[in-house]
This record gives sequence, C-alpha cells and structure tokens, in this order.
Amino acid sequence: MAKFRFQDLLIWQKAILIGNKLIDISERLEEIKKFRFAEQLRGAALSVSNNIAEGSGSNSTPDFKRFLNFAHRFVFENANILLVLNLRLLVSDRDLAELLEDLDVLARMISNFSKSLK
Repeated sequence: MAKFRFQDLLIWQKAILIGNKLIDISERLEEIKKFRFAEQLRGAALSVSNNIAEGSGSNSTPDFKRFLNFAHRFVFENANILLVLNLRLLVSDRDLAELLEDLDVLARMISNFSKSLK
C-alpha cells in the first residue's frame, strides 16, 4: 500500500486523532438536529489534517509553511466552536477541557514544526 509523507508527521497523526473526536461530537449534534453546528465542527476538524496533508505535498518550504499556518488557524476555529457549543450546553465541561488541552498541544506542535522547516 502506498504511504504519503504526511502520514509520518506527528502533527498529522495528532490532528487525525483530535479530528476523530470532533467528528464524534458532530455526529451527536446531528442526532439532536443541530445540523449547522455539526457541519461547522466537522469542516473545521477535517481542515486541520487536510491542510497538513496538502501542504506536505508542496514542492517548496514556504508553501508548506503557508498550509501549516492554515492548519494552525483551524485549530483555533475548532476551539472557538467548542466554546460556543459548551456555552449552549451541547458539549460538557469535561469534554471541553480535554479537547481544548489537545488543541492547545496541537497548535504548539504545528508552530514548532513550522519553525523547524528551513
């Protein structure tokens, strides 16, 4: 089976794990007919790993860094969506705390990885 460069990146691996948790939440939101929230969360969740993957296929470091910046920004979008969902009592305090911690770690990992590229 073919293997892509991004699959070896720890930031992509972490993004996939967090994204999976966020997609689980989006599916629960759909069950209670909160479709717009579900759509926003799912899109933002996928955008983190998608941008890391897409950027890794770039032929230039500046272009890869640009996609890493997009991924980093989507981490913050996910955090904002989760905070709104918590405010509306659609995400528990416990889930919020865990996911915000995961997102914070991922944001730092993406920043540090981007800085390491030359």
